[in-house]
Amino acid sequence: MKVKAALLAAMLVPAPALASGLVDNVNGITVDEKGDLVHFSGLLIDRDGRVEKRLGPGDKPPKELDFRLDGKGRTLVPGMIDAHGHVMQLGFLKLNLDLSDTRTLDEAKAKIAAYAAANPSRPWIIGFGWNQEQWGLGRFPTAADLAGIGNGRPIWLSRVDGHAGWANDAALTAAKITAATKAPPGGRIEMAAGKPTGVLVDKAMALMEPVIPAPLPKDRDAAFMKAQEALLAKGVTAIADMGTTIDDWQTFRRAGDRGALVIRIMGYASGTAQAAMIAGSSPTPWLYDDRLRLGGVKLYMDGALGSRGAWLKAPYADAPAETGLIQTDSTQLRNQMSRAAMDGFQLAIHAIGDRANAEVLSAIEELAETYKGDRRWRVEHAQIVDPVDLPRFGRQGIIASMQPQHESSDWKMATARLGPARLGGAYAWRAMLQNGSRLAFGSDVPVEPADPWLGLKVAVTREDARAEPPGGWLPEQRLTLAEALRAYTQGAAYAGFAEKQFGNLATGQRADFLLLDQDIELARPADIANVRVVEVWIGGKRAIAPKAETKE
Repeated sequence: MKVKAALLAAMLVPAPALASGLVDNVNGITVDEKGDLVHFSGLLIDRDGRVEKRLGPGDKPPKELDFRLDGKGRTLVPGMIDAHGHVMQLGFLKLNLDLSDTRTLDEAKAKIAAYAAANPSRPWIIGFGWNQEQWGLGRFPTAADLAGIGNGRPIWLSRVDGHAGWANDAALTAAKITAATKAPPGGRIEMAAGKPTGVLVDKAMALMEPVIPAPLPKDRDAAFMKAQEALLAKGVTAIADMGTTIDDWQTFRRAGDRGALVIRIMGYASGTAQAAMIAGSSPTPWLYDDRLRLGGVKLYMDGALGSRGAWLKAPYADAPAETGLIQTDSTQLRNQMSRAAMDGFQLAIHAIGDRANAEVLSAIEELAETYKGDRRWRVEHAQIVDPVDLPRFGRQGIIASMQPQHESSDWKMATARLGPARLGGAYAWRAMLQNGSRLAFGSDVPVEPADPWLGLKVAVTREDARAEPPGGWLPEQRLTLAEALRAYTQGAAYAGFAEKQFGNLATGQRADFLLLDQDIELARPADIANVRVVEVWIGGKRAIAPKAETKE
């Protein structure tokens, strides 16, 4: 049996069954409510799969146990929580063409051609992950670059950040996009010599959506299983799914109904209309033993930095005629936020540019006067913030939902887009904490890999995969291991109103934990990215067994 099949079998038939048990002889590491590291040597689990107690060296375990696991001295940590990802997009990436590893345009074209040749029956060539910055291209790709590939079939390829799409001539024709086509508000059709070049930015991508073949339910189910497998392999036991649609929700429910939903999903609907279709007039309860809930609404303020859609206070340093794209105007934003807040949904608002962040902060400050109580307003990404606006994050207890890997991928591009003088609030994790905000860390998968170990490494070093720049980019924003670990566990759970269900292995929480191959406290910061997950346990059940228990 191959490893992949063995992992799937372990997911669907975990062992042991619910029982009281003890995992001992471990180097247990977690964080407390204050964010300090806490150490323990054993974990007592009750029959409901919840943590009964973290045991210290002097604590004696009960004599009557249904199971006992010798951790063999391995490091045990809480399950990692990805505070911002896109579950179904990850799954479809696994089923379709992935361009994220291409380093040049020619390499990408060769991979597209090979995929098209290997899939002759597919009516469209669908892919994801291109990045002109990674290619060193100095421009967007064009439809002309795709000429001769795919035997006349339409090709549609989403940029790595999901904020731009690259089409060939056949796809443009299918969508009836011509020189006369107007981009919708919040979108841009890239033009040259008065004609579309093939790239659609932000809301202009919607022009392509009606003609792209919709996946069947069986395709969605297969994509979800691929996504879940990939997340569990990296030790991600829970994820905030940003932009959940009714089709996504039905996919998750089908998995739950057949007992195949292993990971925990905190859903944030793709707008208020989707929230109403999924949940009605209020957030759903937790379903499937705390594995699924729709509790929030995701809204967009602007686009992404890589496609120059992030809304800035001043023009782009490398494109002086552009300041970005507004996805939702001021009045619409407040109306949508009010509608969601009125029904008790949490708000999670995408804001990348400094102008977008300032506008979202103003909207939150205004609505907080009406909508009282524990709202836990979320700003997703908060990548470029004017330093004068940083204190505003702490005044309303706003959660800064950020992705460390974006910093390591973007630092050169961000410097080019903004210029050195405007980086004082760029990817400013330390400043967020100092100003009273709460951090929740994620990956934005599939924009970046759903790899919390790589994220932890970046959070404490601010260096990229080449260890550049030496000492870290804007190193004053580095975090300690404890701070970063909290953002990936207790902080991410708190950000999703899930801290009673899971997060830091506190008494009463679900027993979601990992056994690792090395001690993350003793590892060199650069080596944290190489951590291997040996076992994954969710709700007191083993979800991924050690390699010794699978056959290659």
